[in-house]
Amino acid sequence: MARTLIVWGCSSGAGKSLLATAICRWAANQGLRVAPFKAQNMSNNARLVPTRDGGCGEIGSAQYFQALAARAPAQVDFNPVLLKPESDTASQVLVHGRVRADLGRMPWRERSHQLAQAARESFERVASAHELVVVEGAGSPAEINLAEHDFVNLGVARWARELGPTQALLVADIDRGGAFAHLHGSWALLPPDLRPLLVGFILNKFRGDAALLAPGPQQLQQLTGVPLLGVLPMLRAHGLPEEDGVQALPPVRGAATRRVAVLAPPALSNLDEFQPLQQLASVQLVWVREPGQLAGADWIVLPGSKQVRADLAWLRARGLEAPIREHARLGRPLLGLCGGLQMLGEWLDDPLGLEGSAPGRDPGLGLLPLRTHYALPKRLLPGQLRFGCALGAWQALTGLAFEGYEIRCGHSESAACAVLHAADGQATGWQRGNVLGVYGHGLFEAAAVQQALFGETIPPVDLRFDELARSLEAALGSDTLHRLTAI
Repeated sequence: MARTLIVWGCSSGAGKSLLATAICRWAANQGLRVAPFKAQNMSNNARLVPTRDGGCGEIGSAQYFQALAARAPAQVDFNPVLLKPESDTASQVLVHGRVRADLGRMPWRERSHQLAQAARESFERVASAHELVVVEGAGSPAEINLAEHDFVNLGVARWARELGPTQALLVADIDRGGAFAHLHGSWALLPPDLRPLLVGFILNKFRGDAALLAPGPQQLQQLTGVPLLGVLPMLRAHGLPEEDGVQALPPVRGAATRRVAVLAPPALSNLDEFQPLQQLASVQLVWVREPGQLAGADWIVLPGSKQVRADLAWLRARGLEAPIREHARLGRPLLGLCGGLQMLGEWLDDPLGLEGSAPGRDPGLGLLPLRTHYALPKRLLPGQLRFGCALGAWQALTGLAFEGYEIRCGHSESAACAVLHAADGQATGWQRGNVLGVYGHGLFEAAAVQQALFGETIPPVDLRFDELARSLEAALGSDTLHRLTAI
């Protein structure tokens, strides 16, 4: 069975996902058969991967990218439980890549046993097929109010310990302040039987003179017996999607010639597909929640949404509809992706309440001649999407193909000619003037699209993984990493 290395965090946003990704690539570069694992992820950023029955299912984007870093074919067992938030108190529940409406209706504590059982089955399959499993925790392992039902952090650690050698790291975001208190408090609140698994602390997102940390690390080790293994620098341009929502962007570059404004509604989904725009020298990407932020926008993008009708209502309540309409009236490029495409249509018909709190029909923005009807089952389709004849601002896309994916319940009909088709021949994109709507995610991740629209491309994501691995080795040292990952 595999050796297990767990990456716990003092909080969400501490850097667990990025650290686990770096470990996966470093271990893969050493020739190890390594795989990522996160028992349960809560995110509206998802990717499509094969299921055990030969179909297609969803996992969190973080585990998808970790699988790429590990050079391991992505599978649903890497993230067996995915919660996609629909409101502050409700989430869609996916188990082994598929929606489980019955579990979604159950209270959290009542369903945790079933979710834990499914997660354990996946963990044991992953462990039996690999030499090293890099486990990413969720939130903090020291949430004592949740400990009884915490299979994501505490349960996985106990399963792993039964199967083979298991160690854990605890990472804190020092840029937030209070990192030593976070580390000491988390260590103190760990269950006594799991505390011996913790072999090292990691300080992440450090800026400044590392000499100023003393005597903190020494005093922390005296208190806990756990050493500080390394200090990771602040990596603003690491080039990988952020796991925990919209993040602050680097300073605007003087070379930027195009301002791309992307709406950031409450149920924004698949925001990871915009990561390439942050790396293009000619693009200034801004996230928009207020009308004034649309001033000077060359492009406006309506992104995907987990709750399209609610996000459309939010858009109107924020006063964003009028400037979006004016942008379109002036003939400036306007793009809708998946849920954003549906908002651009004439109406959204939701008889089952799949995209809102109650059944109903809502008027769209009326900028594309299409109508959307929501019904099950969800359409999950990875594969190539191809543009036909695009016009105006989008003419450069004519004839281009890209590897993308569709995750949606809505089906749209339009009297207009389609400009994008999926591999199964279904129309998935329409255009009127400079307003374009497409169902395919992954548009900006394609090098051919980047070159066509912006005249430049970004480095392949695989190079980013190697850069992360080198940064990790520089911070922790190869001897420490070999001790943590040795079979």
